[in-house]
Amino acid sequence: MTRRAAEIRLDALLRTACDVIAERGLANTRTADVAEAAGVSQALVFYHFATKDRLLAQAFAYAVEQDLTRLDAVVRSSAPPLAKLRRMLRLYAPTGRSTSWSIWIDGWAESLRTPELEKLSRRLDLRWRQDLAKVISDGVADGTFDCPDPAGAAWRISAVMDGLAVQLAVHERVITRRQIAEWIRLVAARELGLEPGQLD
Repeated sequence: MTRRAAEIRLDALLRTACDVIAERGLANTRTADVAEAAGVSQALVFYHFATKDRLLAQAFAYAVEQDLTRLDAVVRSSAPPLAKLRRMLRLYAPTGRSTSWSIWIDGWAESLRTPELEKLSRRLDLRWRQDLAKVISDGVADGTFDCPDPAGAAWRISAVMDGLAVQLAVHERVITRRQIAEWIRLVAARELGLEPGQLD
C-alpha cells in the first residue's frame, strides 16, 4: 500500500469510526464494529491504531477537528469582533441530534475512565474557550464589548452552551432549539454589555 493510499484508508476509517461511535457510543464501540462498517479486516484497524483506546481517541479528535477547522475560519477572518462572536455562537450552539455533539458528550463521559481521551478532550475543549476569549478581548479592546473578564466570560458562555447541548441531545423535547438560541444570546449579551438583539 502506498503512503497516499494508507492516508486515504486512514481517513476513511476515522470517518467510519465516527459514524459507528455516534450510533453505538464510545463505550460500546468495538474495533470489530468499525472494521465491519468499513469493510476491512480487524487486523487493518489494529495496524493503523494499535489499540481500541487509540482508535477511539483518534476518532474523537478527527470529529472535533472538523468543528475546530470551521472555528479557525471564523477566528482568522477579518470580520469585526461582534460578527465573529455571532458566527461562533451559531457554530457552537447545539442544533439537534448532531453527530458532533453526540461525540463531544460521549467523549466527556468516557474521559472519566480513559486518560488518553481525557487529555485530548481537555486540549480541544480549552482551544474553543481560548478562541472565544480572544474574540471577546478584541471586542473589549475596540470598544464593542464591555467585559472586565474575557476569559471568565468565555467559560461562563461555554458552560451554558454545553449544558443546553446536553439537554437537547439527551432530552430532545424538553427545550426547543429556538429557546436555546435565545438563552445563549441572552447570556452572552449580559456577559458582554450588549442587547440580545445585537447577537441575532
